[in-house]
Amino acid sequence: MGTLNMLGLAKRVGARFLLTSTSEIYGDPLQHPQKETYWGNVNPIGERSCYDEGKRTAETLAMDYHRGAGVEVRIARIFNTYGPRMCLDDGRVVSNFVAQAIRKQPMTVYGDGQQTRSFQYVSDLVDGLAALMEGEHIGPFNLGNPGEFTMLELSEVVKETIDPTATIEFKPNTADDPHMRKPDISKAKELLNWEPKISLREGLPLMVGDFRKRILNEDEGKDA
Repeated sequence: MGTLNMLGLAKRVGARFLLTSTSEIYGDPLQHPQKETYWGNVNPIGERSCYDEGKRTAETLAMDYHRGAGVEVRIARIFNTYGPRMCLDDGRVVSNFVAQAIRKQPMTVYGDGQQTRSFQYVSDLVDGLAALMEGEHIGPFNLGNPGEFTMLELSEVVKETIDPTATIEFKPNTADDPHMRKPDISKAKELLNWEPKISLREGLPLMVGDFRKRILNEDEGKDA
């Protein structure tokens, strides 16, 4: 409904409209890596489906407003993004691992940890969104870092960065968890002249410094 309201506003005032969609629209993909032409493999009644289908519907609305009312839309399909100033307990895997390792808690891995994700640093995403909004191409564009890591590999990078003695705790996997997630960004490279520059090993320490400061302040507040 928020997307519908904002598209109506964009139509009235003649604004260019950015829809920040998501890699979740691909569901548990049968194509790897995922191209923008792939329609996805989504369970429409699954536990994750209100998010998946909500974003898919938002893309439909954006394209209908573009075709039917001439609204200038831009669609970005954003893959896992991390960086400073994220919520400490937002439930995303990078935030979870970093906060848990700093707090000396075991890192929680769901399932066997072999599912993969691709992690892009926030400044790369901002550059991609700016290129999309300043350009003439509608999209959709995959904006993500093609560097692919299993959850166990991610936990190893977090250990290297924060605490080599950090441990892992395995828990049952969540329903409809995608097994693989990796963007094909050839379209963004060609049409937006964009690709991510910062690797996970470069970007993670920048996030860790920020999390460490905030968790330390949190702990000091508890002692006060």
